[in-house]
Amino acid sequence: MNRFAYAKPTTIAEAIALGQMQGAAFLAGGTNLLDLMKGGIAQPQSLIDISRLPGLDQIETLADGSVRIGALVRNADLAHDANFARTFPAIAEALLSGASAQLRNAATVGGNLLQRTRCAYFYDPASACNKRNPGAGCDARAGQNHNLAVLGWSEACIATNPSDFCVPLAAFDAVVEIDGPTGAREIPLEQFHQLPGTTPQRDTALAPGELIIAVRLPADAATFASHARYVKLRERTSYAFAVVSAAAALRFDGATICEARLALGSVAAKPWRARAAEAMLVGTAPSQANFRRAADIALADAAPSGANAAKIELARRILVRACVLAAMGTPERLPPLPASPFATPAGAISHD
Repeated sequence: MNRFAYAKPTTIAEAIALGQMQGAAFLAGGTNLLDLMKGGIAQPQSLIDISRLPGLDQIETLADGSVRIGALVRNADLAHDANFARTFPAIAEALLSGASAQLRNAATVGGNLLQRTRCAYFYDPASACNKRNPGAGCDARAGQNHNLAVLGWSEACIATNPSDFCVPLAAFDAVVEIDGPTGAREIPLEQFHQLPGTTPQRDTALAPGELIIAVRLPADAATFASHARYVKLRERTSYAFAVVSAAAALRFDGATICEARLALGSVAAKPWRARAAEAMLVGTAPSQANFRRAADIALADAAPSGANAAKIELARRILVRACVLAAMGTPERLPPLPASPFATPAGAISHD
């Protein structure tokens, strides 16, 4: 690990000023950044510790009914907030399926949005990686790539975004609040993460020195509470990053779907919103056949980036499973293995 300077600002304005220094990095929970530093992947010249900035650790319901989650809210605290879990069960389920309990206790909402890919070649300094070293090449293209991208990838990079939390956020039209050297701005989460194209080193739309302040969920996201699930297939059910995952939320008019929200995880460098599949489900009955049609539409543009053609069918199946579970209704109690396709659906949205 390289030597670095350390600062602990007491205001957001001070943090933004310090963040403009060459080689500066913001530190909150540190669950990803410190690993990157230990492996020599990230070598910041200065760490700006924002973990105690005031006003960023609150969950607020605003006057318009939207919910604002401060960037320093811990993943575990958000998932275990009884009111939040009742209102946004798919998000709580996604959070509880991510990492281990110890990491959820430390990780923050803002940090979750910024975590880097878990591609093994990105983490190996001896491997060529355009994301880590632009222009170096991509050893993953001819390497162990069975878990890498099948949507939105380029010849320069086939890495995937590892976040569980961001998948239902994308489905529910979450907005990221940002502050920085040029002032405050907002960006839809769906546009926050970037596809690799020819610049895979850029993961997000954040400009240098900008800081995530909060994530906001619109009021209408709460209308899906009774029919919303997140499902995640992983190689180790106790805790591991997703091979594929899906968030599904439905609203009904009688026995007919009148609105659908669908998003896939771990299939691309960003959470993948399936808008065409959503549109197809409107006006239909909740059936395996219709959900399979929707999944086919969601994966219509998918293509293997290596030896991972099977991942496309896995993504189809996990999206169908998420839709089926959402149609059955959000369970009174989350299952003992949140988001696992092997868990029984019984379970109150209560995490005490």
